[in-house]
Amino acid sequence: MRTSRHPHRTRTHALLGALLASLTTLAALLGTAPAAHADTSICEEFGSTTIQGRYVVQNNRWGTSQTQCITATDSGFRITQADGSVPTNGAPKSYPSVFNGCHYTNCSPGTRLPAQLSAISSAPTAISYSYVSNAVYDAAYDIWLDPTPRTDGVNRTEIMVWFNKVGSIQPVGSQVGSATVAGRQWQVWSGNNGSNDVLSFVAPSAIASWNFDVMDFVRQAVSRGLAQNNWYLTSVQAGFEPWQNGTGLAVTSFSSAVNTGGDPGNPGTPAACTVSYATNVWQGGFTADVTLTNTGSSPVNDWKLGFTLPAGQQITSAWNAGLSPSSGSVTASGVAYNAQIPAGGKVSFGFQGTYGGNFAKPAAFSLNGAACGIA
Repeated sequence: MRTSRHPHRTRTHALLGALLASLTTLAALLGTAPAAHADTSICEEFGSTTIQGRYVVQNNRWGTSQTQCITATDSGFRITQADGSVPTNGAPKSYPSVFNGCHYTNCSPGTRLPAQLSAISSAPTAISYSYVSNAVYDAAYDIWLDPTPRTDGVNRTEIMVWFNKVGSIQPVGSQVGSATVAGRQWQVWSGNNGSNDVLSFVAPSAIASWNFDVMDFVRQAVSRGLAQNNWYLTSVQAGFEPWQNGTGLAVTSFSSAVNTGGDPGNPGTPAACTVSYATNVWQGGFTADVTLTNTGSSPVNDWKLGFTLPAGQQITSAWNAGLSPSSGSVTASGVAYNAQIPAGGKVSFGFQGTYGGNFAKPAAFSLNGAACGIA
């Protein structure tokens, strides 16, 4: 049984040149922006980087002296080296993760966290994992709560949502029952690791990807006396706790928004945006026509619309907006001629893509970090 958890800390050839230039030009013509940056390798214990200009990826190796390396991508990260092992009846080796919020003074760019629970109307999030079988680990979505809006140190309550577990491991404490949360059935565990209370929800079988509202789990903590509505949500994190190995595990996409009842860029006024997402679908391909409406009383400058494409979907071309990356957690950005949406105005863009399996639409949209309604 995992009994404790160390506090986290973060801290040419001419021909080739011409080819790269041509590819960049082609991407611009298609409206699909090049990747924001090359994949970044991190082997430092508490090394971190930012992705999409709004999330932090952290290596966060604290339970072993053996090497762990991760590679941050535009949509998440993957573990590329995970040496060593620790006993399965104790704490894991590490918690490599991607997060929105503040964690040991490391705050993600533009985050709305910490935010008081009573002020949060919704916190839509989406996550996709890629698993391996030759390791002992859990895939955990962490939700951190504290009586104060702290941006450092250990929070009072940790909510863990276990999407998957492999091997003879279990959450902190003991099983106290089961519950249906956000439409899914969970085993519920409760305990204390010596630093904070831990409330865990364990999926009976592996979940590869899911869109949900973080507040559904927060309300569970409040109802069980492990938090109060005047407490603060300080961060949400998605990653892995490996005990043995872990190479190949990956978060393939991540998105998180916090709706505090504030208009994008103007907290304190009602959130005011709607999205219409119309599709034309055929076998293996589709087009999407998106209309974003600013229903607020103020213009929105330099708009960015965030959404997560369901697993198996990939953008091949786009128009009237820049979209990056081409799969997973996507950000659509205005171009020179439509970068501002006037009060009561709208902007339309579209893209073409491919898909595998069953086709589905994104479950949630956020404008400059605030959740939008779906028309």
